[in-house]
Amino acid sequence: MLMDKEYLSQPQTENCTLQIFVRFLEYQTVEVDTKSLVLISRLLASIEWTDPDLAWNASLYQHDEVILPVDKIWVPELHVTNGITTEMSHASPDLLAYSNGTVMHDVIINAQVICKVNLFNYPFASDKCPVAIQGWSGRTGCGTHLVFDQLKPILGSSGDWSTDNATLQRQRSDRNYILVSLSVKSTGPFMTLVLPSILIIIADVASFALPLGGERNGFKVTLVLSFTMFLIILNDELPGDGECRPIIRLYFCSCLVILVVSMLWSMVMTRVFAEGRIVLFRRSKRPASGNVGGGNVGGGKAGGGKATKDEGVKAEVGVDGGVKDDGQMLRKVVNFLEALDAKTQESYRNQMFASNLDHKFFVFYLVASSVYLIAMNVVMAVYPCSLDHFQFWYN
Repeated sequence: MLMDKEYLSQPQTENCTLQIFVRFLEYQTVEVDTKSLVLISRLLASIEWTDPDLAWNASLYQHDEVILPVDKIWVPELHVTNGITTEMSHASPDLLAYSNGTVMHDVIINAQVICKVNLFNYPFASDKCPVAIQGWSGRTGCGTHLVFDQLKPILGSSGDWSTDNATLQRQRSDRNYILVSLSVKSTGPFMTLVLPSILIIIADVASFALPLGGERNGFKVTLVLSFTMFLIILNDELPGDGECRPIIRLYFCSCLVILVVSMLWSMVMTRVFAEGRIVLFRRSKRPASGNVGGGNVGGGKAGGGKATKDEGVKAEVGVDGGVKDDGQMLRKVVNFLEALDAKTQESYRNQMFASNLDHKFFVFYLVASSVYLIAMNVVMAVYPCSLDHFQFWYN
């Protein structure tokens, strides 16, 4: 008889509002999408309401309760106010109705909730995200009014995030929400992102022990490329700009700048070490013109001069050729040794100059890098950043 009536609309009351008792509410965090800032939740609600049209006289009908198919009876709709999508399904195809008109049923709500999680301190981030639950309500006050009793949160980990707690809260009588406390499991991101970046900076500082030259430069280029890979990984995991955006982006970009500056300094010092100057380009010397083509210029005069010179050389060789040859050879050897010694001394001065500059830069680089790494890690761990999580309630 009750099934034939097919009461599929909300029961009418004097004040046009029907109270829905949520006797038991179970909350579970399924996933936290860090890139999109979306919280995927699952809720199981045990609801109870009174439908006078479903009441019967227990003295006429000996059953005090009956099981009815849910598709033949009106069931209140619950949805998440700040959810992108909300899907409510029935936990059972049947519901329980009592002779006094009380109806009891269980529903499952799967929701994707917009949650502006504070990622400023990532990977040490923690924040609270509201999941606002309400029924249907019209602008004139008609609709359903939810009354909550007990919340049972299922705590645990989901990916890199952990659900620490969940409590029922209220702003107004018609604004009920579950405040979910979330925190990042910092061990994983710290081991895969922060710790490798610190080790790369340490390796770059240790590379100053290598001699100036191609070996050190090649090592520093490898470090820069490795750090670029970490930037790409970080970009795939974290959202873009927004309120309380992750400071680890600035931290990684600054570390990359430090590595590039160190690499460029090493290249410049290699040039100073080799040539004693920081000139990127040098002008090549022109070859001496000599007497190329001189045989055709001046004609006989040139030929006559050459003959006269040859005759003078022959005359000198004829007189004291052995002594002249020994003296010229000795002068050439002395000039060569003096030039070699001057070149060696100049090279030594260049090397000492470059080494002194490199040593001073190493001290500055070591102190600056250490202070920067410590300061940024302290900021990531303790600096607060607050967000308004209730902007979805506009009035």
